[in-house]
Amino acid sequence: MRWLAECSAEALGDALRGVAPELNGYPVMVSAPAGGGPLWHKSSTVVGEQFVVKFAWSRPAALRLAREIGVLAALSREPAVPFLPEIVASSTDPVLLVTRLVPGASLYQVVDSINRDQAGRKLARFLAALHHPSAGQRAQAAVGKLTGAQLPPVTTTALRDRLARYIRPEQHRTVMRWCDWADAALASPGPAVLVHGDLHGDNQVWDHDELRLVVDFETVGAAEPEYDLRALPGPGIGPGVELLTAVMRHYQQLTGRRLSPDRVMAWHLRNALGDALWRSEAGIPLPDHRTPPEWVEDLAARFIALGINPEAPPELSSRA
Repeated sequence: MRWLAECSAEALGDALRGVAPELNGYPVMVSAPAGGGPLWHKSSTVVGEQFVVKFAWSRPAALRLAREIGVLAALSREPAVPFLPEIVASSTDPVLLVTRLVPGASLYQVVDSINRDQAGRKLARFLAALHHPSAGQRAQAAVGKLTGAQLPPVTTTALRDRLARYIRPEQHRTVMRWCDWADAALASPGPAVLVHGDLHGDNQVWDHDELRLVVDFETVGAAEPEYDLRALPGPGIGPGVELLTAVMRHYQQLTGRRLSPDRVMAWHLRNALGDALWRSEAGIPLPDHRTPPEWVEDLAARFIALGINPEAPPELSSRA
C-alpha cells in the first residue's frame, strides 16, 4: 500500500493519471484540512464536476481510506446496500477512491422542508440493509474482523468532569443524573451489527424527500444498531424527534426488530453533549451557532417527546 507524498495538486494529478486516466486533463484543486495529526491527513475534491476523489498522505489516513474502499466494494455486491457511492475507480497503490458525484443537499439543509415519515422510511431502508448479517459478513471478508465503534462518543466521565463550566449549575446537576441513567442503559452490550459509525446529516445527500446517497464509510465498525441512530435526534434537526421515531418505526417493519429508544438516547446524550464539550473547549462555535445550555434544553425536550424519564432506572424510564 502506498499513499501520496504530500497534499498537493501535483501529487494528486500524478496519482489520478495512473488510477483514473479518463480524468486526465481536468483541473485539480486540493486543500488540506486545518489541524489534526496523521490520522486526518486525508481530503477529497471534486474533479470535472462529475467525480469526487478521496486521497490520503499518511499511513493512518491511508489505512482508513483503503478500508473504506474494501467495504464499499463488498457492500456494492448483491444483495447491495442501497444509497452507496458509485465507485468509478479505486487503488491501494496509491490509495485513491473516485466516486460519481451525486448532486443534492445535506440532511441539515432540507430537514425542515421534508416529509419526515418518508425520509424515515428511506433511512430505515439503508440501515436495515447495512445491519443485515450478510452485509457484515461481506465487509469482514473484505477488510478483516470489525471490532467496536471507530468513533466512540465521549465518556460520561468526561461529561461529568468537564462540561460544568459551559452550562448552568442546575443543568450540570441534571446532566450528572442523565449520565448515571445512560451508564445503566448501556451497561449490557447489545448485539453487534455492521454500523456506518458516523451517520450525521452532512454524511447524507438528499433531493427533497429522496435520500440519494450516504457517504464516508471510513468509520464502519461493529456495534449495536442503536449506535447508528445516535445523531438522528440532532442537533441540527431541532428539538423534535419525528425523524427518529419514523426511522425506528420503519426499521421494525423492515427487520422485525424493535430498536430501544432508551439505548438510542443514551448514545445520543454522549454524542450531542460530547460534541458541545469538545467544541467549547476548542473555542469552536457549535454547528447551529447556539449554546451548550440550549443544547441541554433540547435534549430534555427530546426525552419528554419520547416519553423517557432519565431520572428513573432504564427499565422503567420509558412509558412504551
